[in-house]
Amino acid sequence: MVGPTEIMNIAVVGTGYVGLVTGTCFAETGNHVICVDINAEKVQMMKDGKVPIYEPHLDVLFERNIRQGRLSFTTDLAAALENAQIVFLALPTPPGEDGSADLSYVLKAAGDIGRIMKHYMVLVDKSTVPVGTAEKVHAEVAKYAKVEFDVVSNPEFLREGFAVDDFLKPDRVVVGTSSERARKLMEDLYKPFVRQGNPIIFMDERSAELTKYAANAFLAAKITFMNEIANFCEAVGADVDKVRIGMGTDTRIGKRFLFPGIGYGGSCFPKDVQALAKSGKEAGYDFQIINSVMEVNEKQKTALMPKIEAYYGGDLKGRHFAMWGLSFKPDTDDIREAPALYMIEALTKAGATVTAFDPEGANNVKKLIGDRINYAKDEYEALTGADALIVCTEWALFRTPDLDRLEKSLKERTIFDGRNLYELDEMKTKGFHYVSIGRNTVTAAHSPKAATKATAKA
Repeated sequence: MVGPTEIMNIAVVGTGYVGLVTGTCFAETGNHVICVDINAEKVQMMKDGKVPIYEPHLDVLFERNIRQGRLSFTTDLAAALENAQIVFLALPTPPGEDGSADLSYVLKAAGDIGRIMKHYMVLVDKSTVPVGTAEKVHAEVAKYAKVEFDVVSNPEFLREGFAVDDFLKPDRVVVGTSSERARKLMEDLYKPFVRQGNPIIFMDERSAELTKYAANAFLAAKITFMNEIANFCEAVGADVDKVRIGMGTDTRIGKRFLFPGIGYGGSCFPKDVQALAKSGKEAGYDFQIINSVMEVNEKQKTALMPKIEAYYGGDLKGRHFAMWGLSFKPDTDDIREAPALYMIEALTKAGATVTAFDPEGANNVKKLIGDRINYAKDEYEALTGADALIVCTEWALFRTPDLDRLEKSLKERTIFDGRNLYELDEMKTKGFHYVSIGRNTVTAAHSPKAATKATAKA
C-alpha cells in the first residue's frame, strides 16, 4: 500500500514539449509547479491560459491547474527557485553539425541555478542528454553554488500524441542517482504515478542517461528493419502486412513498431540515434547497426518518389499533387524531420506542385517553408485539381475517406500511400491505381502502365 505523498514545490526550466507536459502533470497530482522560460511572449500566453503546443488532453489539465493555483509561469528564474525542492531541466539539446547533442542550454541553466540557489535542491536532467551529462551539470553548478545539491538523471519516455497518458501512467520511471537523499525525494514525487505497480527503477546516472538513447535507438532500428523487409517484399512479390502479422505474434518480437512506411521523424528518434552514434565515435566504438539505421531511414523518407516518377514516365513537371499529412506522426503538430517535408522537397525539385492538409501541422510547415506549397482547409479541398493523392501521415480521419468524393476531385483515381492505410481489395474494387509500401500495386485501367500494356497487346 502506497502511503500519502508530501506536496512538493517544483520548478521546471524550459516550457517546450517535455517541460510543459512535465510541469502540468506534476501539478495535476497536487504539487506546486512554476515553469520558467526566457520567452516573455510565450510566458504571457501561458499565463493567459493558452497552450503553446498541441498535445491531446493537455489543455484540460493545463487550464484546471492554472485555475486552481498549482501551475504558474515566469521569466524570473530566481523567483522560481525561491522555494523549489526539485528543479527539472527540460531544455533543448539540438544536434550539432557533427550529430552530437548541444548541451549549451542545459549547462547555461545549470550555471545560472548555481549562482542563485540558496538551499539544498535536486537538479533533474529531464532533457535527453549524452552519457556523462549529469557530471557536467554537477561541475557547472558547483562552480558557483554555496549550498549542497544533487544532480539526477530522469529521462522522459513520452510519445507525442500520448504524452499525458504516458506521464500519468508510465510503464516505468527511470531515475539515475547516487544520492540517497535525492532518491527519497524522487521516489516520493513519483509515487502517485505508479500506484498500479509499475516500477521506479533506480540506477547510476550514466546508465539512466544511456537507457533513454538505447530505448529510442532500438525502436528506430525496429521500424527501419520493418521498412527494409517491406522494400524486399516489393522485390519478391510478398505482402508485408502478412509478414508483419506473422512476426508480431511472436512474443519475443511483439506487434508494436512493425508497421512499414516512409520512415520515422520527430523530435526524438532522429536526434537521439544520431547523438548515440556520435557518442559511440567519441568513445572509440563504431555503432554499425545505428549507422545503418540512419542511412536506411534517410532513403526511406522519399521511398515513394521512384514509384511516382515511374508512374508518370519520369517527368513530374506540371504535375500537381494533394498531400494528406504533414506532421511526423498523427495527433501532434510536430513537423521535425517529418517525411512529408522530404517528399515536398523532392516533388517541388522535380517541378511538381503540392496542396497539403494536416489537422495540426500546417501552420508549423508554413512558418518553415512559407508558400512553397498550398495549404487546404480540409482533406477534400486539398484534392481539387490534383493528379494524385500522396498520404504521408496516418491521421485517423484519413483512414476512412469518402472514396466517391475522392474519385470526383482527383484528375485520376491514383493514390500513393506512404502509410498503408487502405485495403488492396477495396482499392481494386473502386478502380484506383494504388501504390503502398511493401505490398503489390493495384493497377487500374486508367493508369499509364495499364494503357501501355493494352496498346502492346493490341
